[in-house]
Amino acid sequence: MDTGWIANLFISLFGNSPIIHGLVGGLIITFMNTIGAMAVLIWRNPSEKFLDTALGFAAGVMLTASFTSLIIPGIAYGGVIPVIIGMALGVIILDLADHWMPHLHTVMGYEGVQTKRVRAVWLFILAITLHNMPEGLAVGVGFGSGDIANAVKLMLAIGIQNIPEGLAVAVASLSAGMGAYFYASFVGVRAGLVEIPLALLGAVAVHFAKPILPYAMGFAAGAMLYVISDEIVPETHRKGHERLATFGTMIGVVVMLYLDVTLG
Repeated sequence: MDTGWIANLFISLFGNSPIIHGLVGGLIITFMNTIGAMAVLIWRNPSEKFLDTALGFAAGVMLTASFTSLIIPGIAYGGVIPVIIGMALGVIILDLADHWMPHLHTVMGYEGVQTKRVRAVWLFILAITLHNMPEGLAVGVGFGSGDIANAVKLMLAIGIQNIPEGLAVAVASLSAGMGAYFYASFVGVRAGLVEIPLALLGAVAVHFAKPILPYAMGFAAGAMLYVISDEIVPETHRKGHERLATFGTMIGVVVMLYLDVTLG
């Protein structure tokens, strides 16, 4: 299937600069996260079954995108060894951040270096920020590679799964007693803002240092896979909804595969 129209449309709208493309990609996925976070203002009490299914869907999209849009293209660019090295670094960096940055998970509770100076709301926001960092970086790396069709596909995938994630963050902040609905929505929006500078950083890094592209793609993929296993799966399996979460994951895989085939 000819997918050149995707690249041509994106270029006609935003010019030829991969750096601008990365910034636009970061803004778009953050906007879709905002849609999800603000949905709590209208849908004030989504069921836990729905949220676990939706997060399972997000995991399925991220899982498939890690391979179709990052690992496989990274191997095509620079071979399997640089991608594996990048994946290992992504996992190590996320694991170190998970252990050293103080933050608060819904399921696992407090993690990181102990501190009494940070309020619980900020610990919660830091946890979601850690979660969102690989997503923004992945989109930026995709656009920095110069393969616009693949980058747009990855941007759409991350953006789609950001919607249920944004809603889940807002609902979780309500459950944690972090204020009224408007503030809970604001927490979800604020936690997703990190995706913009990281998307820009990823685009700048690989645009000006092409040899690091397969390493960067592996890094983003490894970090996203870490988040899926360490964060999303435990979250969706905590209250007996693992079957629904698994079905959601499979739907996410199918949706991403469809995007991958139809958008090239």
